[in-house]
Amino acid sequence: MKNILIIFSVFFTTLLLVSCNEDLVDKVESGTLKGVVIKKGTNQPLKNVKITTNPTTETVFTKDDGSFIIENIPLGDYSVRAEISGYVTGIQGVNIKSTSQTVSVVFEMADDDSLNSPPSVPTLLSPVDNATEQPVSVDLKWDCTDADTTDILKYRLSVKNDYDANVIEIKDLTDKHYFLENLKYGVNYYWQVSVSDGINPEVNSSVFRFKTTAIPQNRFHYVRKVNGNYTIFSSDEANINFQFSLAGTNSWRPRLNQNAKLVAFLRTVGGNTQLFTAKRDGSSEFQVTSIPVAGFNNAHLNFSWNTNGSEFIYPSFSKLYKINKDGTGLQLLYTTPDGSFISECDWSYDGSKIALKTNDPSGYSSKIIIIDMLGNLVQTILDNVSGAVSGLNFSVDGNSLLYAYDISGHQDENYRRLNSHIFLYSIATATTLDISALSSKPDGTNDLDPRFSPNDASVILTNTSNDGISQKNIISIMLQDNERTDLFPDAEMPDWE
Repeated sequence: MKNILIIFSVFFTTLLLVSCNEDLVDKVESGTLKGVVIKKGTNQPLKNVKITTNPTTETVFTKDDGSFIIENIPLGDYSVRAEISGYVTGIQGVNIKSTSQTVSVVFEMADDDSLNSPPSVPTLLSPVDNATEQPVSVDLKWDCTDADTTDILKYRLSVKNDYDANVIEIKDLTDKHYFLENLKYGVNYYWQVSVSDGINPEVNSSVFRFKTTAIPQNRFHYVRKVNGNYTIFSSDEANINFQFSLAGTNSWRPRLNQNAKLVAFLRTVGGNTQLFTAKRDGSSEFQVTSIPVAGFNNAHLNFSWNTNGSEFIYPSFSKLYKINKDGTGLQLLYTTPDGSFISECDWSYDGSKIALKTNDPSGYSSKIIIIDMLGNLVQTILDNVSGAVSGLNFSVDGNSLLYAYDISGHQDENYRRLNSHIFLYSIATATTLDISALSSKPDGTNDLDPRFSPNDASVILTNTSNDGISQKNIISIMLQDNERTDLFPDAEMPDWE
């Protein structure tokens, strides 16, 4: 009987314990945690991110799409941790309240900048430090590396000079070079490159110096159309040139004076045409006139230096003025008796006489006359001719005068010329030589804007098709053998001093 009681007691105790365990299992409720991990700022999914919880449940890793899921998490409060090398560890708190609940979280993980290396110090390559005789357009080159190959490096170029306070700063460069243009001649430039990877502080290179070549003593100047504006270029005989006038301005009729060491030219200012001077590199521009240069068609206006470079003469409608190069001493020299416009003028080398071309408001009924400095008529070369006339230039001895004349006599509202020739007029004998005919000017073209060479041995001029829209080219004609030589393509309004 005693054994039976013992067996019954053990059985009852075992049944009670099993019943209690079943009650405990029934009370352990769980939920689901899911989420996604992305890169902060780009929303790029991050894979293989380690996901853990505290209290500890299951450790999982994100899939290719950045997602993860932990199932059968007992109800309660948890901190969820996302970690992967190269990123700042993310921690979020969650509360799983019921078995039917799925809690979702999103981790935006930022790069761990503390692990990012700064770029190397930029190494300046070209021009080398203290380089001299550099062109006024120079390709600055440097090198730089970064151990973090995914970093995007951006460069900042700073350029100063010893000529003025101007500082050139170019930002957000991604290439390791920059083509720097429109520098000044004979000036020291100092340049430095700074680099940033967007994470670490900016890194600065050393400062290099280079000096541009001296101002070239170019004797040729001409004009080209650039973005609809007349633009002046300075050139040597091999057409190694630089842009003389400022971009965005309308500047034409360059005239170098060797004694003044200045180039004079016309420029549109506020709707008027004014006379300017500048140094041979195009710097130190100065507006000489206040009463504008005016007459028929701005492109056909002209002016003239005196030989020593101290004064100008220029037309303004029916009047001819003289003015000092510094803008002082304005003086009226001559007024046309019939009210016709003075479009062009040229002052003889000895300063004793002036050639004038006059015309009506349409540019026709042209005259070419020579007056003395008192305004007295000395000689009439052309008188009320039909067709376009332009281009006046005395020879050095003052005994000859160049001009261009359309021998077709054609006239229209567009001032188109059909057969413009260059003529050489002898003041002493009152005879005319047709240089264009002697040099076999191509049919269907116009010879325009003649100027004597400095030694009077040849004539420089513009030749172009008479269609009015084709390219203009500058050529020369040797007066001894009448040979035509091409000089500067796509150019007009030549000057050779």
